[in-house]
Amino acid sequence: MRVEELRPPSGARKRRKRVGRGTGSGHGKTACRGSKGQNARSGRGTKAGFEGGQMPLQRRLPKRGFRNPFRKEYSIIHVGDLNRFPRDTVVEPDLLIESGLLKKGERVKLLSDGELQHPLTVRVHQVSKAAIKKVEAISGRVEVIGS
Repeated sequence: MRVEELRPPSGARKRRKRVGRGTGSGHGKTACRGSKGQNARSGRGTKAGFEGGQMPLQRRLPKRGFRNPFRKEYSIIHVGDLNRFPRDTVVEPDLLIESGLLKKGERVKLLSDGELQHPLTVRVHQVSKAAIKKVEAISGRVEVIGS
């Protein structure tokens, strides 16, 4: 068997239904819409979630909570994750992206989990107080940058 001899199995490919093309086609006149009613009209159809006039589900359920449109999401980096960088490196978001610890366009928050073996200068968007203590305990520096 060669590539040009390949065929889909019989019945796998159907012809599309051409409606409204005369009575001889079997799909003429009302074009498979039936006669009269909302769905037979032009510009037909209902919006998503319409339940025939019954109160739709999204309006029957109670409202809960609040979604803050100004919320800022932060990716978390732990102090222990910074040991992969050599001594006295300036660790910035660009360097974290290159090393695979961060995705492009994300903000960074440094948390205190783990121990740091050598001093670094860390530039992040947010940092916990405990993380600052750990970095500064081995004579490193932490700088908070704006986003």
